[in-house]
Amino acid sequence: MKEFMGPAIQEVMRAVTAQGIGPAGPLFAHHLTMSDTLFDFEVGFPVTSDVKPTGRVRQGSLPSVMVAKSTYHGDYEGIYRAWQQFNELAGKELAARGFERGSSIWESYTRGPESDPNPSTWRTELVVPLESIE
Repeated sequence: MKEFMGPAIQEVMRAVTAQGIGPAGPLFAHHLTMSDTLFDFEVGFPVTSDVKPTGRVRQGSLPSVMVAKSTYHGDYEGIYRAWQQFNELAGKELAARGFERGSSIWESYTRGPESDPNPSTWRTELVVPLESIE
């Protein structure tokens, strides 16, 4: 994923900066499909106006849904383990409250290496859309 995410972020950043519409908030990665053979994701930033398509960059949005969210503190190497812990803890609680996970997830990188080189200060919001079991 690292080999694709960096260039994708740079491409989006160039497009929104050139159009004078952002970024207007933290980077996010929306993970659409995750399996043993396929990892499909998109990256983006909040912007102040509509995005004009350029190259592979297109207008998009995150779904407007109820979510469960946790904030991970640390470097990006630990995010996989943070997701495991979040899923273990949240899974039982969500089911008890009548919810299950939606089909996608996203991460919002609210503080990272662009703000401080010390990984202990980095913050990533782990976000899971919820669906009612009923």
